[in-house]
Amino acid sequence: MSVVRTPFYERHIEAGARIVDFAGYRMPMFYKGIVPEHLRVRQSAGIFDLSHMGEFFLEGKGAMEFISSMTTNDPSKVEIGQCQYSAMCYPHGGIVDDLLVYRLGEIEWMLVVNASNLEKDWDWLNSHKPSGADFSFENRSANIGLLAIQGPQAQRIMQKLTDYNLEPMGFYRNARATVGGHQNVLFSRTGYTGEDGFELYLDPDICLDLWDKVVKAGAEFDIEPIGLGARDSLRLEMKYALYGNDIDQDTNPWEANLGWIVKLEKGDFMGRDALIDAKTKGIGRKLICFKLAERGFPRHGYPIVSGSEEVGVVTSGTHSPSLDMGIGMAYIKSDLAKVGTEFQVMIRDHPVKAVVEQPPLYKGGSHK
Repeated sequence: MSVVRTPFYERHIEAGARIVDFAGYRMPMFYKGIVPEHLRVRQSAGIFDLSHMGEFFLEGKGAMEFISSMTTNDPSKVEIGQCQYSAMCYPHGGIVDDLLVYRLGEIEWMLVVNASNLEKDWDWLNSHKPSGADFSFENRSANIGLLAIQGPQAQRIMQKLTDYNLEPMGFYRNARATVGGHQNVLFSRTGYTGEDGFELYLDPDICLDLWDKVVKAGAEFDIEPIGLGARDSLRLEMKYALYGNDIDQDTNPWEANLGWIVKLEKGDFMGRDALIDAKTKGIGRKLICFKLAERGFPRHGYPIVSGSEEVGVVTSGTHSPSLDMGIGMAYIKSDLAKVGTEFQVMIRDHPVKAVVEQPPLYKGGSHK
């Protein structure tokens, strides 16, 4: 598969980014460094290129019913101009992907899916689209640049670029407005950092202009470009799951503490029977977040032990720039998942003490 450059690639090179191949795209891992970029977002604001994400558009009377049949949450509860966090499951209850559902109009919807799952998700949804469906289904991922502004100063920066009143706009809401002189720009008040922020869905030909205008508007707040490395550490401090690490086809939403996005009462959907069965039988493991009580750097795949017994495995881990300690997420036996429980993470065959913590690990996020 060929590797694609995003519409913002030129700006990454100019900013001295360390470029890596990620999900079929040439993406910035970092510019100045993961730690300073992470702290910049926590303290003021950062600008992100998220163009590798996938965007599927549905329009027609049957679109909502189809989305409901393929996702765990209930799209009928989503108002026009609202976004919803959801997931898709296989018949056995494992997770296909987690995603955002946008309601753009009465019968107009957008699904935002993970970059690494884009083709898989598109094929999965298409394979279950009913014959004679009375809605259109279009993959516009290759024709959309996605720019995010994240941080406590995000609203002040974004407000410089639009006459749209952002103050009453709630978290997980979307709108269209003139932004940076460009009409009818779709944007949402969303993000995966724990901070306030906006994500702008752009035609490729205006991406560089919007990037420059955001940087100019954010100059007084010392806005800086942020790479994938800090994006990962920011989401980990909030216990936001990453597909492929913390959730996948072998985990179900109950195990991943995503039961709040499973609406069994809405009626039938893909995986519902398996999820009912799993809930009835009981959950043997839970996804928890932890802090290390000693110095160390937990990583994906490290074993977790209690006494002489292996009781779990680290799914994501890092050194938290905000907390200055090792943190992570892990699947652990359910009877050990209670907040305050102690265990050891095996770091290079050395047991390092850790404690189950109440999420989020970083408590100072600024999102509304």
